[in-house]
Amino acid sequence: MNLYLPGFLLLLTTLSFSQSRPTMSCGVLSGDIILDGILDEPNWLDAVIIDQFKTIVPIEGGTPSGRTEIRVLASSKQLVIGIKCFDPNPQEIISYSKLRDNDLDNEDHIRLVIDPFLDGQSGYILAVNANGARYDALVSNRGESENSDWDAIWDAVPLIHEDGWSVEIVIPIQSISFKKGLTEWGFNIERRIQRFQETIRWANVRRDQWFIQTSRAGLLTGLPEFNYGLGLNIRPSLNIRSERTAGSDNDIGLEPSLDISQKIGPNVVATVTVNTDFAESEVDTRQTNLTRFPLFFPEKRAFFLEGSDIFEFGFGLRRNIIPFFSRRIGLFEGTEVPLEAGGKINGRIGKTSFGGMLMHIGSRTTDDLILDNTTMGVVRVKHNVLKESSIGFISSIGDPLSRAGSRTSGIDFTYQTTRFQGDKNFIAGISGMLANREGLEGDKTALAIKVDYPNDLWDVALTYLRIGEAFDPSLGFVPRKNIQSFSLGGTYAPRPSWKWLRQMRNQLFLTYISDLEGSWQSYRAFTAPINWRMESGDRYELNYVPQGEKLMLPFEITDEVVIPEGDYHFARYRLEAELAAKRKFNGQLTWWFGSFYNGSLDELEASINWNPTKLITFEFIGTRNIGRLPAGDFDQTLVGMRIRMNVTPNLQVNSFIQYDTDSRALGINARVHWIYHTQGDIFLVVNHNSLNRTKNWEFINQQILLKGRYTFRL
Repeated sequence: MNLYLPGFLLLLTTLSFSQSRPTMSCGVLSGDIILDGILDEPNWLDAVIIDQFKTIVPIEGGTPSGRTEIRVLASSKQLVIGIKCFDPNPQEIISYSKLRDNDLDNEDHIRLVIDPFLDGQSGYILAVNANGARYDALVSNRGESENSDWDAIWDAVPLIHEDGWSVEIVIPIQSISFKKGLTEWGFNIERRIQRFQETIRWANVRRDQWFIQTSRAGLLTGLPEFNYGLGLNIRPSLNIRSERTAGSDNDIGLEPSLDISQKIGPNVVATVTVNTDFAESEVDTRQTNLTRFPLFFPEKRAFFLEGSDIFEFGFGLRRNIIPFFSRRIGLFEGTEVPLEAGGKINGRIGKTSFGGMLMHIGSRTTDDLILDNTTMGVVRVKHNVLKESSIGFISSIGDPLSRAGSRTSGIDFTYQTTRFQGDKNFIAGISGMLANREGLEGDKTALAIKVDYPNDLWDVALTYLRIGEAFDPSLGFVPRKNIQSFSLGGTYAPRPSWKWLRQMRNQLFLTYISDLEGSWQSYRAFTAPINWRMESGDRYELNYVPQGEKLMLPFEITDEVVIPEGDYHFARYRLEAELAAKRKFNGQLTWWFGSFYNGSLDELEASINWNPTKLITFEFIGTRNIGRLPAGDFDQTLVGMRIRMNVTPNLQVNSFIQYDTDSRALGINARVHWIYHTQGDIFLVVNHNSLNRTKNWEFINQQILLKGRYTFRL
């Protein structure tokens, strides 16, 4: 290795960070602010106004179509942000949702990113639309993505008026962690004007840079010395549960639970949970599976999502290797198992982030197994180096099936800079893992290397994965083992000066997978000669995807169709059309067709949204697979309908109906969420499942849950 390289990288990063960042001064919050969307209190009138915004799209560095003003006030207990979004035609503001954590990208909205550690690698994301729908997330993967399942206690009240719309946002200082003693934080704001497909920013006005890259954010200065009080949060919950299954009587139970969190300093939080339940979590959306490998379902439970960014490991692993996957705790084959108690600590000290979790699960019985009590845990430490880079390790113990000797460990290093060649992104990462457990024999290691150049015009990446045949982390997710995977791909995305076309995305991604001895297993060449985003926001895509699979064993694609072992080479095609979400009726239609193994397969997918009024939203999802193979024909249908009643931003009524022809099961999930106070909410959840027999419907089970909780802050 060149011994001068680390020093060169350090010098390069240090010099680049010396570049100036725009600043705005925080005013003093000396009185109360009435959250009504009207910035008329004396504190607002005296605050510094920032209005220097530039467009990112359609023109980089252009003049916005509407003026935006921002003011920030702070006291020792809270941060208050006031924003005015001027619009000459407020009746044309596009805003449908009032749902908490809904995707607001396709509506007029304001988005903030805050970096209270000023480390350029982490942060909090808050967004609000003109209807008051609130969205919060954690900066993930150093700004390359975000964890939208994180929730915090904060509030926002907007108002649409003759000049446009405005919003007041209040963030209690207890809701976030921060580095003590800092008088300035990383800060940025972005506004979306949807009908013009226009995005404007205050800082980091470059298409090559992601908005949530806090290393490129501006600075919020003049912050006071914050006081989070005792830093104690006590959240008791009471869950009234009524359950009935076919052939049994109704079972009614009362289940209390308790979460206690204590700040150990301003940036470290310890949490204890007792008799944890996840009654408020939404049901998973069903998926069809035409591969030989397990499907991925994301974590949705609040206890595991809090501080989950700290437990992220490696770069470029995505869903190929997840050494710690919290869904393995408290869920077995999709069924909830009792979590009797647990503890978690997470935070940052200096440049080091750390997290630890320990959970105890009660005994449980499955169709085939009686599982004993078990304790599982994980520790993660990550240290920032070279401004935007990090090195760390992860280690977990325990097994959901109570198998002995289960432990997994790994180390990772990621080099990242947002100033490669002056103003480009460049990321390179390497990680290694070892999984062990009684009974595992063979290669129990995994290695991942990725080099990435993710920028607006060119986005090119090279990835190598090596996963041993015995690499099976008990608390992880690894869909495919005993492989070497090579991936090379890129996107060339020019923006022609054509009035009707916003951007082209010409794509080529090559993947080759062999076993550890070098014998090929799979290959795939994904091409997108056409992937065009129109100036209207509509998108059209055409794909050609040749691929191959070597089956060492027969592949049972459905209960009645089995593809024999052998080498298969086939080509898939895709036509896709997407209607811009600025319309009341929007969505996406996809048709995959072509050869499939030694036969043919048509996959029809639809995702349709209809927003007839601001009160109600209809969402339809559907998949239809039609396979014609020598081994037999198969037809699969999956449909789902979600109805959202957007009563207020604090009162939501949602129902979700799903049916698929494989399981022949109809699932109905109805959910009422009432946030009666910023620190308290109530959930009413009804789950009903029935089975479609040939001539009649058969009841499976029904569950009714009423849960109330309140967070006491001291």
